[in-house]
Amino acid sequence: MLDARNIPKHIAIIMDGNGRWAKQRGLPRVIGHREGTKRVKEIIKAAVRLGVGVVTFFAFSSENWSRPKKEIGVLIRYLDNFLEKEVKELDKNNIRFRVIGRDEPLPKSIIKKIREAEAKTKDNSGLVLVLALNYGSRQEITEAAQNFARDVLSGKASLEDFSPEVFSRYLYTAGLPDPDLLIRTSGEMRVSNFLLWQLSYAELYFPKKYWPDFKSRDFEDAVEAFQKRERRFGGI
Repeated sequence: MLDARNIPKHIAIIMDGNGRWAKQRGLPRVIGHREGTKRVKEIIKAAVRLGVGVVTFFAFSSENWSRPKKEIGVLIRYLDNFLEKEVKELDKNNIRFRVIGRDEPLPKSIIKKIREAEAKTKDNSGLVLVLALNYGSRQEITEAAQNFARDVLSGKASLEDFSPEVFSRYLYTAGLPDPDLLIRTSGEMRVSNFLLWQLSYAELYFPKKYWPDFKSRDFEDAVEAFQKRERRFGGI
């Protein structure tokens, strides 16, 4: 039984293993990605049911552009379909949609749909669904440092007032709580340039299942494991 008083406010998820799941079954990698999109919708519903405040999915990294063009094209098409078909459902369920990461070189049509989806759901007060898209944490931190430096030079900010809290306002995730829990499927135990600043005090959970096999029950198991841990934040 889960303790409703100790549900993570923010859960970050690295959806790993789509390609290996497909290869294990003698299927093209793109089939694994298709199955993976089904899990996203299932986990969103589970997060709403449990009362999670924010869920961030690592959908596409800034390094993923090195993948085969055909695979990238399929991933972009799945994203386009999601934006076309699912945003109305998100809005209906009081879910706020947000994307973090760089726009370029995403197709302009995708960027337009992202902005429309964010605007349509901006006043919703339920779960915040975040997609990390064309995202890399080092680039995020670098841009934040550059933007803070510009504000200092222009007189909008002061070095004397600089702090971790101030710096966090310059990150893509400004306004969101830091993740309490990181889930990475497939058994790989690394964070892969994902939310490096924000994950400082997160609990890490590495199930061996590939993402297409990660169901709502597995999500609940991750939350249960989180609740069994003692979080000391550097204290005793």
